[in-house]
Amino acid sequence: MKSVLIIGAGQFGCHIAKRMREMRCEIMMIDTSEERINSILPYVTDAQIGDSTNADFMGTLGIPDFDVCIVTISGNFQNSLETTALLKELGARKVISRAQNDVQEKFLLRNGADETVYPEKQTAVRLATRAASDDILDYFQMDEAMAIYEISVPRAWDGETVAHLDIRRKYHLNIIAVREENGLSIPMADTVMHADDSVLVIGSLKDIEKACRG
Repeated sequence: MKSVLIIGAGQFGCHIAKRMREMRCEIMMIDTSEERINSILPYVTDAQIGDSTNADFMGTLGIPDFDVCIVTISGNFQNSLETTALLKELGARKVISRAQNDVQEKFLLRNGADETVYPEKQTAVRLATRAASDDILDYFQMDEAMAIYEISVPRAWDGETVAHLDIRRKYHLNIIAVREENGLSIPMADTVMHADDSVLVIGSLKDIEKACRG
């Protein structure tokens, strides 16, 4: 069970807290707003009203005891940056901070963030990838080159088995799962592809486009 400190009880921070609660994490939430703290209380282990840029207040929280500290502050980058730097000064094991543009991302990484999350950019890229192609149904970036794509089964694959298609050799792609009417399943060598299904594959966009063209 991980112990997590979340700073910022806005919508983004609350979504994180609710999901981490489902994953049985112990969650401490910090925010300057009493109203926001009261609304999140049912979903967290503890919550406090306080200023995350105040070293005296933050020093009372036992920062080194948390497995991860997540800074979700938006609309006030100075506070986000100061909070990120202060967490590292106080011995935080891992700091993940929210960025809202490329410049913020660079400054946060230079001033104590071990990792940044950039939800607006990530959502925009995901939407653009899906909207620009009739074949790509969903998309999850893994690194600069590789991503997991959910694609409609190409017509050339219809009725063929995974083994016969040999897409790893032909397209440098790996099939992760097949989505049929009754849900996702892990494909075997003798699994037959159907045009009405979709598949989750990992690879590069160039190879995905090549496979979709048949």
